[in-house]
Amino acid sequence: MMHDLRANLPKYSLWLALALLVWFIIAAFGPKIGLIGWKTGFGFMTVTAGPILMGIVALVAVIALALAWFRTPRGAWWKAAIALAIPVVLFVALLSVKARGEAAPPIHDVATDLRDPPAFSAQTLAKREEWGANPLVNYGIPLGQLPMWQDSVDGELAVQNHADIIAANYDELQPIPVGNASPGQAMDAVVAAMGEIGLDDIRTDRASGRVEGVAETFAYGFRDDVVARVRDGRIDLRSASRVGLSDLGYNAERVEELRRAIVKRLES
Repeated sequence: MMHDLRANLPKYSLWLALALLVWFIIAAFGPKIGLIGWKTGFGFMTVTAGPILMGIVALVAVIALALAWFRTPRGAWWKAAIALAIPVVLFVALLSVKARGEAAPPIHDVATDLRDPPAFSAQTLAKREEWGANPLVNYGIPLGQLPMWQDSVDGELAVQNHADIIAANYDELQPIPVGNASPGQAMDAVVAAMGEIGLDDIRTDRASGRVEGVAETFAYGFRDDVVARVRDGRIDLRSASRVGLSDLGYNAERVEELRRAIVKRLES
C-alpha cells in the first residue's frame, strides 16, 4: 500500500493543486456572482485560509517531487512539478498584492478638490448604505481620529488627514479646466469618458452638474463609487470604495484614467 501511495503521490499532489486553484477561483469570482460574500471570498478564503492551503499543497508537492525524482524507474515527476508551481505562483501573486498595499496610502477615498470634495447623490448614498459600505470621510479630520483608522495608524500618519495624504501621494490628481466648453458639453465629455473606462450605472444630474458611475473590480466584485462635478469652469472628480480600509491605490489610478479620458474629449 505504501508503494502505491508513493507511486501515485505526484498524481494526488496535482489533484490537490488543481483543487487549490478551484478554491481561489471561487474566492475571487464567487462574490462577483453572489455565490458568497466578499468577506468570505477575500477575507477568509484568500487572506486567512489561502496561505495555509498553499503551504500544505506545496509541502505535499515537494515530497511527491522528491520521491518521484529519486525512484527507479523515475516516476511522473512532472505532475509533482506542476503541483508545486501552482501554489508558488499563487503565493507570489499574494505577495505582490501585499507589497502594493504596503506601498499605497491606507485610504480608500480620493478627490481632485481637497477642500470641498464632490458630493455623492442621495441615490448613491442609499446604495452605499444598502451595501453596508464604508462611511464617507471628512477630508479635514486626522486619520487617528477616524474610527476606521484609530487602531491601524500611528505616528505622523495618525495626525494627517485625507487632504494631506492625497496631496503628498497623488499630486497628479488635479481639477480639469473646461476651457471653452459649456457645462453641458463638459458633462457629455464626462459621461463618454466614464463609459470608455468601463464604469457602469452612469447617471447625470444636469441641474447640479453631477455625473456618477460605479466601478467593479474583475476579481471579488469590489465596487467603488465615482462622481464628477462640473462647476465654476472646472471638473472635479472623486472615487470612493464601498468596502476595505485601503484601496491599494486603485481609486487614484481610476481618477487619473478618467481625468485623461475627459481631457482628451474636451481637447478634440
